[in-house]
Amino acid sequence: MNARQLICLAGLFAAIPAAYAQTSLPDTIKVPDGHKVSMETTGVGEITYECRDKANAAGQTEWVFVGPKAVLNDRSGKQVGTYFGPPATWQAKDGSKVTGTQLAVAPSSAGNLPYQLVKANPAEGKGAMTGVSYIQRVALKGGVAPSAECTAANKGKQEVVKYQADYIFWSQS
Repeated sequence: MNARQLICLAGLFAAIPAAYAQTSLPDTIKVPDGHKVSMETTGVGEITYECRDKANAAGQTEWVFVGPKAVLNDRSGKQVGTYFGPPATWQAKDGSKVTGTQLAVAPSSAGNLPYQLVKANPAEGKGAMTGVSYIQRVALKGGVAPSAECTAANKGKQEVVKYQADYIFWSQS
C-alpha cells in the first residue's frame, strides 16, 4: 500500500464516529453492555418548578419539579424532536415517542441538574424512537430549582429555569 492509499484509508477511519464514551461518567448512570448509541441530541429548554408544601413536613415549603419543555437538536443543530412532561416524554419529529422510568441519578457540577439514566418503555409509533432501550442525560447546564425563596406567602407560585442537556439514546446492539 502506498502513502496516498494510507492517507485515504486514514481519512476514511476519521469519518467514522467514535462510540459515545461512558468512561468519564459515574458508574450508576452507565448503560449496560450490549447496547449502542442510536441517537445523540442536545435538549435546550426550560424546567418549571412550583413552591409547594414539603411532603411529610407540616408548615415547611420547597420548590417542586413540575415538568420540562425542551427542543431536541441533533449535533448539527437541526431540531429532531421535543422533550416534555409529565410523564417524561421524548418525541421525534416523525411522531414516534418514548417514556421511561428513572433508574439512577448522580451529581454533576454545582448549579446543574444531576446526570440521569432512564430505562425506556417500548416506543409508541414507528420511527427514530423505535428500539430505544435507555436514555442518558449528560453534559448538563442549569436546570436546578430556583434560588428565589419558597415560603408559605408564595405557595403556588411557579418559576421557570433555563437548562441544556445532552440526551443520548441507546438501543440493543
